[in-house]
Amino acid sequence: MAQELILTDKWDKTFPASEKAAHRKVTFHNRYGITLAADLYEPKEYDGKLAAVAVCGPFGAVKEQASGLYAQTMAERGFLAIAFDPSFTGESGGEPRYMASPDINTEDFQAAVDFLSVQDNVDAERIGIIGICGWGGMALNAAALDTRIKATAAMTMYDMTRVNAKGYFDADDSEEKRYEAKKALNAQRIADYKNGSYELGGGVVDPLPEDAPFFVKDYYDYYKTRRGYHERSLNSNGGWNKIGCMSFINQPILQYSNEIRSAVLVVHGEKAHSCYFSRDAFAAMIKDNPYRDNKELLIIPDAVHTDLYDGGGKNAIPFDKLTEFFNEYLK
Repeated sequence: MAQELILTDKWDKTFPASEKAAHRKVTFHNRYGITLAADLYEPKEYDGKLAAVAVCGPFGAVKEQASGLYAQTMAERGFLAIAFDPSFTGESGGEPRYMASPDINTEDFQAAVDFLSVQDNVDAERIGIIGICGWGGMALNAAALDTRIKATAAMTMYDMTRVNAKGYFDADDSEEKRYEAKKALNAQRIADYKNGSYELGGGVVDPLPEDAPFFVKDYYDYYKTRRGYHERSLNSNGGWNKIGCMSFINQPILQYSNEIRSAVLVVHGEKAHSCYFSRDAFAAMIKDNPYRDNKELLIIPDAVHTDLYDGGGKNAIPFDKLTEFFNEYLK
């Protein structure tokens, strides 16, 4: 079932290699037969079976960026961790390239759990996931579906279905605006079909306009500079296909988030433009949920959205809290 992928053999991450964690490349497949590429990190010294964590995100990033940093750091702290590229992106398989799907991307997390569950050095009863940005929403969606996931951390999360259907801050939440958006996307489908290829939507804007909103400047500072640029990152380069996220408009995730029984930690920066996604998702998750005691919302003072990608130069990622959380709920 597995597709043979061509994986780089060089260290091409946006962060330095750790002396405390071992690294190797692995692949696994999802239930659609798409082979996913991942970087596996594990402590250089350990005894017995390990608790494991699968990490993905941000939306449009690759495992050599934020998710890899998270995975390597969690390995330094005693976990086996994988950072994987989603279907259709990075070093992972899937054709055509640069497509996204609420279903397939949720499945990608579940496929990572499949893989971790059968590793000889992993305790299959102690598996968690970390989703960053748009993958924070996917992580919550996976947690609502997959009872094998014992603990979930959603970092600086986006609900990609909400923002595609309603725009930022729900400013485009009307039938008329959704209709116009769908009309344009369907016209693009015809153009792509005629051309025999998919037109890219463009990654983070470059050059940066002087009047760009702060959150655009925030993304530019990460994806377009030495801080976070990567040659395989969609956001750093040409972006998703214009029709790549079309199905997000009418396939909302998180419909049963208040039925999540397992532990969830939602983390967001206080000054992030996206903070409302986490606040609202957390409120919906605990509403009428009898399993509220293992749910927590943590707001990081003064942090903006990308500070939780790499720390933002101010150690904004609460790795001590993440370690404590996963140690408690993956024991």
